[in-house]
Amino acid sequence: MLTISKLETFGNEFVCFVRLTTDSGAVGWGQLSTYNADITATIFHRQVAPWVLGRDALDIGALIQRVEEREHKFPGSYRCRALAGLDTALWDLRGKLEGKPVVELLGGAPRRLRAYASSMRRDISPAQEAERLVRLRDALGFDAFKWRVGAECGHDVDEWPGRTEEIVPHVARALGVGVAKLVDANSGFSPPRAIEVGRLLEAEGVAHYEEPCPYWKLEETRQVTAALELDVTGGEQDWDLATWARMIEMRAVDIVQPDVMYMGGISRTLEVVRMAAAAELPCTPHSANLSLVTLCTMHLLGAIANAGRYLELSIEGPDYYPWQQDLFLGDPYQVTDGHVTIPAAPGWGVEVNPHWLQRASYRSSEVPSRRASRRTDNDL
Repeated sequence: MLTISKLETFGNEFVCFVRLTTDSGAVGWGQLSTYNADITATIFHRQVAPWVLGRDALDIGALIQRVEEREHKFPGSYRCRALAGLDTALWDLRGKLEGKPVVELLGGAPRRLRAYASSMRRDISPAQEAERLVRLRDALGFDAFKWRVGAECGHDVDEWPGRTEEIVPHVARALGVGVAKLVDANSGFSPPRAIEVGRLLEAEGVAHYEEPCPYWKLEETRQVTAALELDVTGGEQDWDLATWARMIEMRAVDIVQPDVMYMGGISRTLEVVRMAAAAELPCTPHSANLSLVTLCTMHLLGAIANAGRYLELSIEGPDYYPWQQDLFLGDPYQVTDGHVTIPAAPGWGVEVNPHWLQRASYRSSEVPSRRASRRTDNDL
């Protein structure tokens, strides 16, 4: 049996990596969910690490279940965000031990994936948005794009008056025919307003309408889904499996969008994938930044039978996401003809940048007999 002897975190406020070491010296790398990652790291060391140190590193499902049961009084989002660090490190470890990429462990194979260029911004004009998306279409071959409508949790109040009615036709027509068009409302609308916007989207050839109503109000989203012909999608914020079961049973959405990191890792995300597959719903996961979440999602999409049509790939750079710069050696998200490629190397197939790690805040949890007092440069 290979046991977990040490769990280390390297992070900042935005992102935090996990290094898992076994008693044999084998190592796996994972990541906590992004945003307030420093808080999540505290939860990881206090409420995840103690339950798995000294346990079998190869029984991933049992380890995740053990943490959930031991921490059953804390069934919330932060526990899942912390669990993601354990789960993704365990999958990376297993892949490296078997000499296989995670996609193969999940039953798939490395291949190219169609990506959609995903805009995160509402602070630019429709003309600016159209210009940069067209530029990406022509330079990198993207044939699918998502942009933002409404305002985040906006109560029917747009980012500025008239923006939605202006940006939808402006961007859709600039991108032209033969291009998949997606929008995200980020819980911005009531059902009547969401349906009104949905009619505009349908008229302009938009086929994917994400989170039109407050995501926690499934009945409202279901009203919109029932009223429109285009695909209404959602689920990125949800981590609770009972909520997922209800969402899928009532067919609140046409496409499910779990986020691997918000969910707690690959293992719990696969439970959502299976529920959706049984209901014949496709899965197009949320992966809205270029940390490890998008790479994990690539491996997942390469293996599941009900994978959606494309991978979400953020187009935002250092002006919007300065914290995601230089996380990895090389470029795991290189785009060719609108596609990215699932790595074929063992595990996740990427190496965390050691220079980034040296600048990160560090914490360690170990089995008591091996507890160390400090980190040295040899640890990296």
